[in-house]
Amino acid sequence: MARLTLKQEGDDGPDVRGGSGDILLVHATETDRKDLVLYCEAFLTTYRTFISPEELIKKLQYRYEKFSPFTDTFKKRVSKNTFFVLVRVVDELCLVELTEEILKLLMELVFRLVCNGELSLARVLRKNILDKVDQKKLLRCANSDQPLAARGVAARPGTLHDFHSHEIAEQLTLLDAELFYKIEIPEVLLWAKEQNEEKSPNLTQFTEHFNNMSYWVRSIIMLQEKAQDRERLLLKFIKIMKHLRKLNNFNSYLAILSALDSAPIRRLEWQKQTSEGLAEYCTLIDSSSSFRAYRAALSEVEPPCIPYLGLILQDLTFVHLGNPDYIDGKVNFSKRWQQFNILDSMRCFQQAHYDIRRNDDIINFFNDFSDHLAEEALWELSLKIKPRNITRRKTDREEKT
Repeated sequence: MARLTLKQEGDDGPDVRGGSGDILLVHATETDRKDLVLYCEAFLTTYRTFISPEELIKKLQYRYEKFSPFTDTFKKRVSKNTFFVLVRVVDELCLVELTEEILKLLMELVFRLVCNGELSLARVLRKNILDKVDQKKLLRCANSDQPLAARGVAARPGTLHDFHSHEIAEQLTLLDAELFYKIEIPEVLLWAKEQNEEKSPNLTQFTEHFNNMSYWVRSIIMLQEKAQDRERLLLKFIKIMKHLRKLNNFNSYLAILSALDSAPIRRLEWQKQTSEGLAEYCTLIDSSSSFRAYRAALSEVEPPCIPYLGLILQDLTFVHLGNPDYIDGKVNFSKRWQQFNILDSMRCFQQAHYDIRRNDDIINFFNDFSDHLAEEALWELSLKIKPRNITRRKTDREEKT
């Protein structure tokens, strides 16, 4: 404990403020102490910011094997605790982190456990490894499946008005949930620091889905030739947002809201009642007060819930940029504690699942949101509907009269 930096009396935050990577690791393996359960969770969630998974596995192996031959109670307890932290590390590896080097390390440990007669521990670790390998195989198979549009599956003919608003909201939530549950927590942590798509494949896919959906909404509205058809569609999306809010799906809610509040759409002329109705929905995501209304709403929801990941990434980025990684040569664990608290709320939401039946008619109508216009094309349509200088021309004509 003398080699850890501890908080001062009256300070907020974790008891441990900093320490070397090795000392923090040792502290995390004291898993039978109830007061260290949250510390251990924070360590396992954030260790990648100061040590690689491979290096951590090597150190845990070393610590386990150093203490396992001893028979006294304390050292046996240390080895047991260390082993189960190792199992947790393996269990929470991202699939992209499951390298040949790590697999070799782990299988060699399984072999040594068997040779030493630790058959129950060997079975636990072996099952853990095989489960991860199976997950990676399944992921490769899933990635080989092309989206509907690429497979030549035609989008369902018809319009958005063919479906009830609550049914559309449910299917949007179903698609969001499938992608949201695939995101691994380390992907989100590392994105705030590195923004590496290869290390955050599921997060990248979720973000692309959000953007495609938003541009799909914009395109559907802007492609309507008649003003009354555009108005009717905008009102339809507002109704869908109402149902998304009831489902606690803030992701699709924000994707649609960002579309309806985008400049090419916002600049057009709408009925006063429509504009006022949209303004009410915008208050939830008012960024002027650090998203206070949204944060308050999120704190009160009962899962299942799909949060807006953009704000989670923004919060993590602020923590990363606003706090040093090291203080006096020691890992700044206060910073990791803040990161853990942000990520832990997301983890809780991932544990509660929706019970929604798939509606293929609606899913096919979405067509992976692949049929959408680019930003430049949307602006061209917007200017065609309402030229930029229309107000100036009108004023000039009035002056001449």
